Amino acid sequence: MKRLVRTLLAVIGVLALVMVGAVVYVTTFFNPEDLKPRLVEVVKEHTGLELALDGDLSWSFYPRIGVSVAEAEAWLPQQPDGSVPFASFGHASVSLAFAPLLKGQIAIDGLTLDGLSLNLVRNEQGEGNWEALIERLEGKGTDAEKALAPASAGPNPDDGGGLSVALNIANVTVENGTLRLLDHQAGQEWLAESLAVSGSNVNPTTAFPLSATFSLKRFDQLEGDRITALQSDVKFNSEIQLGLADERHVLNKLVLETNTLVAGSNERQQATLNSDQMVLDLGQQRLHMAPSTLGVSLIDPRLGDERLPLSLDFELESDLAGGTAQLRDIALTGPHSLSLKGNLNFRELTTAPKYSGQLRLDPMSLHPWLERLGALPTMADENSLSEVSLTTPVKGDLEQASFEGLTLVLDDSTFTGNAGARFDGSRVNLDLEGDMLDLDQYLPPADAENNTASLPGIAAAVAQEEAPALLPASWLAQLEETVALSLSQLTIGGQNFQDVSLGMQGENGKHQLTGFDAGFHEGRLQATGQLNASTSPLEWQLAPKVQDVRLDSLLVSLGEDPAPMAGALQAEGQLTSQGNSREALLNNLNGTIDAEVKDGSLPGNNISEQLCSVVARFEEEEMSRDWAEDTRFEEVSGTFEIRDGVAHNEDLLITVPGIEMTGEGHLELMTRAFEATGAARFLDTADAACKVNPRLQRVAFPARCEGTLGSDSSEWCSFDLRAFSRSLGELAQDEARDELREELDERVDEELENLGDHIGEDAGRELRDAVRGLFN
Repeated sequence: MKRLVRTLLAVIGVLALVMVGAVVYVTTFFNPEDLKPRLVEVVKEHTGLELALDGDLSWSFYPRIGVSVAEAEAWLPQQPDGSVPFASFGHASVSLAFAPLLKGQIAIDGLTLDGLSLNLVRNEQGEGNWEALIERLEGKGTDAEKALAPASAGPNPDDGGGLSVALNIANVTVENGTLRLLDHQAGQEWLAESLAVSGSNVNPTTAFPLSATFSLKRFDQLEGDRITALQSDVKFNSEIQLGLADERHVLNKLVLETNTLVAGSNERQQATLNSDQMVLDLGQQRLHMAPSTLGVSLIDPRLGDERLPLSLDFELESDLAGGTAQLRDIALTGPHSLSLKGNLNFRELTTAPKYSGQLRLDPMSLHPWLERLGALPTMADENSLSEVSLTTPVKGDLEQASFEGLTLVLDDSTFTGNAGARFDGSRVNLDLEGDMLDLDQYLPPADAENNTASLPGIAAAVAQEEAPALLPASWLAQLEETVALSLSQLTIGGQNFQDVSLGMQGENGKHQLTGFDAGFHEGRLQATGQLNASTSPLEWQLAPKVQDVRLDSLLVSLGEDPAPMAGALQAEGQLTSQGNSREALLNNLNGTIDAEVKDGSLPGNNISEQLCSVVARFEEEEMSRDWAEDTRFEEVSGTFEIRDGVAHNEDLLITVPGIEMTGEGHLELMTRAFEATGAARFLDTADAACKVNPRLQRVAFPARCEGTLGSDSSEWCSFDLRAFSRSLGELAQDEARDELREELDERVDEELENLGDHIGEDAGRELRDAVRGLFN
């Protein structure tokens, strides 16, 4: 583009010199038509362009001396016959001020170019049709002046008294211009129409005002029924100081305004650039912009119903040859206390732009911004996201950004570490440490109609899933992530975790929970797992491990107050499930969990007292000892087999001093309803709660439990009197059978002993054994 600017300046310079020479030469010696061959020759010699002057060439003498040319066309060397001219114009004129001629000076009063058309083409290899012209024009500026010197010097150039040319054009006007760029490499066409340029006192030494307006269009295809991808009305004003000798051009008080309409939108986007000074040094290939301001007014349904005004202050320094740039003193401001400051460095601008720098976001509330974007989640705490700030280094390219060494303040939480992401959402990297995070305050309240995930940045992805989706499955199917998170304290689901560490990795739709470790109710909670989002439905695997978690504290936190059981919970399991909703996950849950409670107790209920009371009444005795209010357990253990959302247990074991209880049952995880049966037996141990008749040690004291978790636990279980009666009946039958067998054995032994005296000792022994076998 910089070479294109040089081309346009060179072409304008050559045309100006040609016109000046034409005025002097023609008005002095020739018929206007006789000058055409000379003009064609000069243009071809210095530019290589094949010039055709089809219109009239004429001059005027009063009140101004001037020359005009109509219908001129120019072709590039070796341009195919019948092709569109590289450049053309409908009418061009140059006029000289009359008064300076009386003083021996030539002052150009005006230069007018009407109907300019310039056709630029870049081929698929990225080569422009203007490049050959640029190579020819480089270094030709001085030659052009020498070639025109005889004409500009007047009729007697050797006497030193000829006319001098004062290159100060009072007025330069370009009207109805058209510039077209066909870019075959990008498959695009750029078209600038209604080009109008106006300048006064145009000269190569001092600054002069220049303004331009045009309508710019972009088409994203070169053939067929094309749609305008972009249309913009552009206005330009500045005071320009041309440095033709050193190729250093200065634009003071630059104002650039655009009013742009993008395909698919009915509203125009407005932008205004104001710069105190812009210096374009083509010799050194550098660009400098003094403190400047870019103001935009954006409107889009994705940005809300009202226009979004933003202002960007900056200072720019760029090395055009090296493809680098520095944006200094950046200050992006906007509504709702938006203030982003920093510095950015760019490199490889012409190939694959990359950037690095430092940014600082001043404290602000995200509420109005998320509300404008339609992404404000329903949160349990309405004051969440009301104070957010960020300080971070930044680096990246057009596809991704990373923040290494960031400090993020989110309400009452502070995070430090590294973060990164791809702009299309396909990659996320996090390595953060934080002091605390109350995640519950950002989640929907428990009574919200929609309890699906609605955190910022995820809500839109979840919305694409079938309700009530917990996770954005389509996004997770293509997401790559590496997550390492450490927190001093985490609150989620009403549960508090301490010293939390979380690790995750994922690609190709498979996401590994490489490790979760946290302090939990005075113990530890650990887990590993996997989520496979490449299949439908989602497939889950989880391997939890619980160590020394206080069961009473956990149950109280879950709403069981007072807790129906206390102790240190140990558990370990392997679980699988499918689905993307709470209902589906519970109904499809399968696996095994081994659980044990150490140093346990049943608060407010002493099972030993109850059972010993039953024994005392049965034996018609009275108890005289004092009983504790709680039941202390020696062991509580069991294995739970989970099949399709129902947990089954067949080996529940509970032991207290002198008593052993066994049981079995099931729990429906979805409804939380359960049923269980158990039986207690007395043991002859030294620490037994009460001494029991050995006969009763053989009797099971049955119980039956049923209910719903969360209901009144005092109504869950009851003594099964009918089962106990059956046990007593069985005991009585067994005792009667034993007594009968003993009596029969005695009588048989007596009779057989007498018989043995008659048949011999050995035969008698064999007969006794055979008869006893009949009763066993």
